[in-house]
Amino acid sequence: MDRRKILKGIAAGTIALPVGLRLLGGEGHAQTRAATVSGERFDWKMVTTWPPGFPILGEGAQKLADLCRDMSGGRLNITVYGGGELVPALEAFDAVRQGAAEVGSGAAYYWSGKLPAAQFFAGFPFGLNAQQMNAWLLAGGGMELWRELYATVGLLPFAGGNTGVQMGGWFNREINSVDDFRGLKMRMPGLGGRVLERLGGTPVLLPGGEIYTGLERGILDATEWVGPYHDYIMGFQEIAKYYYYPGWHEPGTNFEFFVNLEKYNALPPDLRQIFAVCTQHINMYTLSAFEAKNAEYLEKLKQVPGLSIRPYPPEVLEVARRAATEVMQEYADSDPTTARVYASIREFQRLAKPWSEITEQWYYEGLS
Repeated sequence: MDRRKILKGIAAGTIALPVGLRLLGGEGHAQTRAATVSGERFDWKMVTTWPPGFPILGEGAQKLADLCRDMSGGRLNITVYGGGELVPALEAFDAVRQGAAEVGSGAAYYWSGKLPAAQFFAGFPFGLNAQQMNAWLLAGGGMELWRELYATVGLLPFAGGNTGVQMGGWFNREINSVDDFRGLKMRMPGLGGRVLERLGGTPVLLPGGEIYTGLERGILDATEWVGPYHDYIMGFQEIAKYYYYPGWHEPGTNFEFFVNLEKYNALPPDLRQIFAVCTQHINMYTLSAFEAKNAEYLEKLKQVPGLSIRPYPPEVLEVARRAATEVMQEYADSDPTTARVYASIREFQRLAKPWSEITEQWYYEGLS
């Protein structure tokens, strides 16, 4: 089929777009164009894992609600509740699944105890960066797997932003070799925490509001959080001397909006499209905000007296990479669904690496 026929077929709705591209606004184009817009109003609740008004992430949830209201002419109204306001932060998943709220905002690794494969849709150590994660989800088969997984519990996921490559963490002692991780108590959740254990460290799970006190009182020797912007706001520069990079444990953490599937299907086609397109806007907004703010606040951190911002030694990263490969494979071997997801993401990573080496990597090393 020639190019003109393909384009005409897409415009007419007789040729289906890949699911990732349909989410950008093409899904149901012909049907929506001819549909009658109803005056029915839908009032939804959104529960989040973020504190109320949390910079970028909580703000992004509110922006999604505002966009849906404005683009629907007030027909889709979403009230946003921060973690703990309607339900505890980590109960958001169940609240939406059970219909107590229509939509949630969080990160898929929070639900690994319920769906082991879910955490790979947030990211994994030495995994995909933000650009690659979006590519895998929206055009590389990831979204189909994600939706298949969440459908088993009556949910529908949408990409909701990305941190980009995070920082490696805050330490009160130097990391010169892998031996320096032995006995180290570090706040690090998820798959990164499992790798830390392989390095001899002890992962400690603390909510964000308790991390500063944990470092101050010696409950923690180190912590990871996100990047310069959020870390500066948390005040870690006041109580830790060393700030290491890169964030090998979370090289591009993907966030999500998850919707009760029954409630979503009850929306008219135009409102479903509005919601889907608005999530794509927030997906891009969140990554852009992280990039802009982290760049700004890195300069602030460079001015902090006595703070050392430094890279991990190469040998530490190499040992961590080998440990991560072992941990990921063990997870894949433990569950058939996880194995499918991990195989897909690893194959995409294998294909993406040579391309990034002659484009992104070459640019940063040779042109910037």
